[in-house]
Amino acid sequence: MNLIQTIIIAILVFSFLIFIHEFGHYIFARIFHVTITEFSIGMGPKLVWYDSKKTGIRYCLSAIPFGGYVAMVGEDSESDDPNAFNKKPAWQRLIVTVAGASVNIIAGVIAIIILASISDIGNTTVAGFPELDYEVSTQDSGLMLGDEIIKVDGKRVKYLDQLSYEIMRKGHEPVDVTVIRDGKELVLPDVVFPTDSQQGQVFGMMDFQVYAVDKTVGKVLGYSISKSALIVRMCGESIIDLITGRYTVAAVSGPVGIGEVIGEAANQGPGPLLSIVALISINLGVMNLLPIPALDGGRTVLLLVEMVARKKLPQNVEATINAVSLAILLGLSAIIMIKDVIGLFN
Repeated sequence: MNLIQTIIIAILVFSFLIFIHEFGHYIFARIFHVTITEFSIGMGPKLVWYDSKKTGIRYCLSAIPFGGYVAMVGEDSESDDPNAFNKKPAWQRLIVTVAGASVNIIAGVIAIIILASISDIGNTTVAGFPELDYEVSTQDSGLMLGDEIIKVDGKRVKYLDQLSYEIMRKGHEPVDVTVIRDGKELVLPDVVFPTDSQQGQVFGMMDFQVYAVDKTVGKVLGYSISKSALIVRMCGESIIDLITGRYTVAAVSGPVGIGEVIGEAANQGPGPLLSIVALISINLGVMNLLPIPALDGGRTVLLLVEMVARKKLPQNVEATINAVSLAILLGLSAIIMIKDVIGLFN
């Protein structure tokens, strides 16, 4: 796949995820009869647009594909329009606010269900030790064929995704592994995994294969929920690791870096591409719900405070907080994008 095809696929993926996010806001704003002036996919100069004679809403496709918005009357300033956003009850404004991120998370779960239905689901029972060029082997630490791994460093695992994540996160140093062997629970102390390093970060690696789950509808749904919860957890722990210094800013990617990952996944086929789309969609939903002003999560916190205190924060104060926070977020995004672009040429 050439560079142009990669860019097109990345833009289509971003545009789709942004569309469903903004559509979540849009559809609930329409349900609650909020006055909408514009619905845009993308930011910046408008490429094409359509003005609905029935609703008065302008539907736009804009030049920069890494964003979008639903412009609602009374969202950032006071308005006397009886159907303005600021005139609606707090519970309705709350639903409109969280709807975008919720749709992203739901879309990611649906993608995982589809992927689980058409591909194998790995369990945690050791099926083999392929000959790999690693300096160490978990066999030397006592792991055996047929062992069903149920815990890594005390964290329970049931599927391959959970197992590989725990090994990646904890396996950079010796770790206790709990297995079921011959029907009995056994703790293998200080299991040493092979390691690899990327951008200065050391990760544990699996040096064995596992069996596939005998799929049923119930197991596919159970796995999909488990996988989705794991992605949410991964997102949260990545933020914690970045704050605590385990991960550096070099490990953070913006649209350019994510686009490169999308291109690599597309080269591997529809399955890997669908997997990365699910990952990005759920992460987009979770990140938008973080309690940071200018994000949906920040607005959600203010609405919850309003519902509890029964007193609304002055519109100009909220608008100032959101504007300053947005400027900071855009600045950080620009720095990360520059880092990603430089990385493309290294």
